[in-house]
Amino acid sequence: MLLSVDRTSETGTQSLSFEIIAAIAEREGVDTTEIEPPEYEALYDVLNPEALDALFAPCQDGTQRSTGRVKFSYCGYDVVVTSDGDVNIDD
Repeated sequence: MLLSVDRTSETGTQSLSFEIIAAIAEREGVDTTEIEPPEYEALYDVLNPEALDALFAPCQDGTQRSTGRVKFSYCGYDVVVTSDGDVNIDD
């Protein structure tokens, strides 16, 4: 069970929460479907993926939200997500 939904077909872009899963999977050398308990902690145990996606999503009128970033630890990595959609993973 993938713990973050890939909404690429719905929106044309992947959600930030899925980008985090994909970045961790790439770092670990595994498929995104393998980033799940018990081998890996669940993203929703660290933060609310839907809230993160909504935090940087455009406003209802289509305007961009203000700039910012969120930093947290996940699966032993320091993760920084920015309002422009960048996901950075550091050891």
